[in-house]
Amino acid sequence: MYLSGIQTTNIYNVQPAKAKPSAGISAPYVQNPITKPSFTSYNPVNIAKTQLTTKDEVKKYCEITANLDKDAKVALDYTLKSGILLNNNSNDKSTALDNLYKIMTTKRAEGLDTRTMLNDTIKTIANPCIITQHFGNLPENLKPTINAYDPTAEEVTHSGCCVAASIEYNLASQMPAEFVRVAEGISSEKMAVNKTIDLKNLCDNKDDAKWLLDNFKIPYQMKDNNKADVTIAPDKNAIIRAHIQTIDKDDLERSPLDVLMQSTFMNVGSQQTYNTLNDTRIASFGPGDKGLVEIEKTFTESVVTDSNKTSVTFQDLQEATDPKGNPTAKLVGYKADFNVVKRSLLNSMASGQNVIIGYTSIDEDNNIINGHEITVIGAKVAPDGKLIFVCNDTDDDLAAPVEYHEDYIIPRIHHVGLPTEVVDADNKLKSIA
Repeated sequence: MYLSGIQTTNIYNVQPAKAKPSAGISAPYVQNPITKPSFTSYNPVNIAKTQLTTKDEVKKYCEITANLDKDAKVALDYTLKSGILLNNNSNDKSTALDNLYKIMTTKRAEGLDTRTMLNDTIKTIANPCIITQHFGNLPENLKPTINAYDPTAEEVTHSGCCVAASIEYNLASQMPAEFVRVAEGISSEKMAVNKTIDLKNLCDNKDDAKWLLDNFKIPYQMKDNNKADVTIAPDKNAIIRAHIQTIDKDDLERSPLDVLMQSTFMNVGSQQTYNTLNDTRIASFGPGDKGLVEIEKTFTESVVTDSNKTSVTFQDLQEATDPKGNPTAKLVGYKADFNVVKRSLLNSMASGQNVIIGYTSIDEDNNIINGHEITVIGAKVAPDGKLIFVCNDTDDDLAAPVEYHEDYIIPRIHHVGLPTEVVDADNKLKSIA
């Protein structure tokens, strides 16, 4: 995560450190009391159809079912009854069922297993909380072959894919038909997917929008004055990791589908420089070779979901050094008060959109010790009358949402990606965006 031009020294730990606020800084430490809540869909897909009504739908459903394991059969049934399977909120209006059938009946990229991709995709749209950013190990017997592709290959102990995994979660939970369409494309022999986007979702000025596409090195063709056909794809080494996860996946590690999705989104945001083997990229918009910085995150989210996002920063940070002399940042204040931050989350969810937030952890001197991206997907009233925010964390080893008290999470929020219409409707947000 990128913090006001300063790369944090450790961006991976997901549990905030206990902090003692300095004078004038309100960053209370509250021990979060909620753990492992049962899974609930806080952003249900807009239900259009829950029954198979045509011969083609019945045929596809039955043939898919015959290729599923027990858990995937249960998940497929759930997606039908919940309206996910026949939802057509995709870039080309195809349904999740259409593209699941395409995964099953057309050839996958070399190294992938069709049944594995099919089963994983169904389970993911049934419960997107299973998405994880945890890398798998590189088996010793395969390292010589892997190194022949890229001699820089090394073990990844901490994933920098929290932004990409959060975008993957959002796509699966809010646009499952598009999620399956993307999954089909990036796992096909072509290993790419095309989509049409509105330039206004990148920038108000179409020339500036084209500048962004050019500088992020996204292959595109203008469709008309307002739209562009873009191509997104995983990096060339993603298939190596995806193959390894197909034949040697351990519990709590990424599925081959996670590998391809996260590689694709990292590649979009890193100007096509991402390397899945060692989880690094070439820095362009900020320092460091891990993860995505804010402008990259906002651009990627806008392209993937074809929606207009604005990044708003709430924490005021200063350059600092840690006890070892490494550059870091220090929390010195806030650009908006507690209620403005809370309001921004609630208004975004009221518009039907989840919110990816970047939060920080601080030490007793308010030095930033790490940062992480999670997704806010709901809210409810706590016993004390305040709010509990329901979140998805792709780095917590849980296949279910987690819950944070407002006093615990809001002071830690560094930045959020908000729907632009929410920002435009709030004068305070507009003043700091």
